[in-house]
Amino acid sequence: MSTIPDITLNDGSTIPALGFGVYQIPPEDTAAAVRQALEIGYRHIDTAEMYGNEEGVGQGVRDAGLDRKDVYITSKLNNSLHRPDDARRAFDATLAALGSEYVDLFLIHWPLPTRYDGDFVSTWNVLEEFAESGRARSIGVSNFTPGQLDTLAAGSNTVPAVNQVEVHPYYANNDVRAYGREHGIATEAWSPIAQGRVLGDPVITGIAEALGRTPAQVVLRWHIQRGDIVFPKSISPERMKENAALFDFELDGQTMADISGLDRGVDGRLGPDPETFDWIPG
Repeated sequence: MSTIPDITLNDGSTIPALGFGVYQIPPEDTAAAVRQALEIGYRHIDTAEMYGNEEGVGQGVRDAGLDRKDVYITSKLNNSLHRPDDARRAFDATLAALGSEYVDLFLIHWPLPTRYDGDFVSTWNVLEEFAESGRARSIGVSNFTPGQLDTLAAGSNTVPAVNQVEVHPYYANNDVRAYGREHGIATEAWSPIAQGRVLGDPVITGIAEALGRTPAQVVLRWHIQRGDIVFPKSISPERMKENAALFDFELDGQTMADISGLDRGVDGRLGPDPETFDWIPG
């Protein structure tokens, strides 16, 4: 497996450009999947409180025999726990579940602007506490729009290190990415292959055939060359290996433009609108 490059965040820390996502991996299967990914060579694991599998992530790291400092772990705040004291308790629970004294990156999972009186700034201020204490090495957000990021900036002293948002060829999310570039916020792309929907696109399959690569490799390489962080998910060891084989080939300028040309704007979005999404887990 080729060496995975790091991206330097606005707080001076670094994050691997490629990670392994554990969304929708059942808790009982997570430790084995994480161990397998780490044995293949991944060093960045993306989880969340709402996934219910943080404990498996921590166990998988230990089962792989790696030092904690050698694995970059991200988790995210549960939507039901945005009130400051709730967020503090939730963060403590995350560390306990991971079996770690710190998390490398902690995010507000969704802004939920129609909940909590529209106040996500006080939640962000609590994440600033976690960063100041060193228990979160970096802090950031997920699914925030430029306007919501402006609201954070007006009520805090910390620019998010990352914004994890839906990005794929059918929904390039260029306005959010442009805001991130302007303000030094790295973009992490969730659903990078559009839940598989782009893999059969004739443009993608044609490029893959010409290069002797899989469609997934072509799409993930497009993300990497755009400067975004990706964390595809698979419990298949062979697919894990394929998804990591991204750093021994490049897409030329015309190929990058052809893939970017698949963007459908908001019509291509698969997930909910961050301006209206208000789901709280039961």
